Amino acid sequence: MSLISVKNLTRVFDVSKPWLNRVIERRAKAFLTAVSDVDFEVEERSTYALVGESGSGKSTIGRMLVGLLTPSSGKVEINGVNLATETDADKVDVIRSDIQMIFQDPFASLNPRWRVRDIIVEPVVARGGDATGLAEKLLVQVGLSALDAGKFPHEFSGGQRQRICIARALSSEPKLIVCDEPTSALDVSVQAQVLNLMSDLKDNFGLTYVLISHDLTVVRHMADRIGVLYLGRLVEEASPEDLFTDTKHPYTKMLLEAAPRMDGFGREADLPEGEIPDPIDPPKGCAFNPRCPIATNICRQERPMMRQLGDIRVACHLAD
Repeated sequence: MSLISVKNLTRVFDVSKPWLNRVIERRAKAFLTAVSDVDFEVEERSTYALVGESGSGKSTIGRMLVGLLTPSSGKVEINGVNLATETDADKVDVIRSDIQMIFQDPFASLNPRWRVRDIIVEPVVARGGDATGLAEKLLVQVGLSALDAGKFPHEFSGGQRQRICIARALSSEPKLIVCDEPTSALDVSVQAQVLNLMSDLKDNFGLTYVLISHDLTVVRHMADRIGVLYLGRLVEEASPEDLFTDTKHPYTKMLLEAAPRMDGFGREADLPEGEIPDPIDPPKGCAFNPRCPIATNICRQERPMMRQLGDIRVACHLAD
C-alpha cells in the first residue's frame, strides 16, 4: 500500500531582481524550476531515497512532502490526502501529525535557548497532548540518558544532537519521517551509529522514511527504492540491487563511477564532463544531454519520458 503518491510535482521559484533594477537593466523576470514533473510512490514501512548532485531538487521535494513548500503544479498525496488542496481542516490536522522531518544541520534545527526536554515534547505540547516523562523515555530509546533532558543543545556533540532531533521526530508517533541528509554533517563512525539507530526505529515503530542524500553508500545500506534526480527531474528509479548492478541512465553511471570504493585503489575512472546547466535556462530535450557521452540528436530535441524497463523506471531515449 502506498503511503505517498507524487504526481507531476513541479516547483518554480521567482528569482527576479527587484522591479527597479529590472527596469533600469531592461531585464525580464527570471524563474528557476527547482523540481519538474516528478512522479513516484512510497510504500508504507519502506525507505525511499532521493539522490543527486547539489541543486538537483532533493531538499525542495522533501519540503513539499511535509508541507513547508507548496507545489507550483502537480500534487503530493499522503494517505490519499492532498494537503495543499484539502478543505477538511480536521483531516489535514490528522495527516500533518503523522509527518515529521529530520534536518541536515542538527544544531541549526534546535532552539539554543530551550532545554532538550522542551525541544523533544514541542510537537506533543503544541497539540495539547500529555508529555509527562516523554522526553526522558525517547532519549533512552535513541541511546542517550534521561538526565540529558535538562541540558541545552550546545552541551552535546553533533551525533548526540542528531539523536535529539530523531527523538523530537518520534515524539508525535509519526508514520512518515523525511530525512534531509541526516548524516552529512557527522563523522563516518557517528554516521554508522545514527543510521543503525534509524534502521532499528523503523522496524520497532513501523516508520516510513524518505531519505534525501548524496552519499550512495548510505543509500545502498538504507533504501528499499532509489530515485535519481538531475536538474529537478527524476531520471531513474530502481531498487538498490538493480541500480548498482544494472544501471540504465548515463547520469546514474556517472554518479556511481565518481563514488569512492573500498576496492577501487589504483582504478582509473573517467572524470565527469561539463557542469550542471543553468536551471534558469535549462537545455532543450534531455537535461543531461550537454554532459552525456552517448547523446544523439533526439536527446537534444525531445525530453524523454519515464518508462518501465523490467523493474527499473528510466527517462532516457537510449536506455535499452
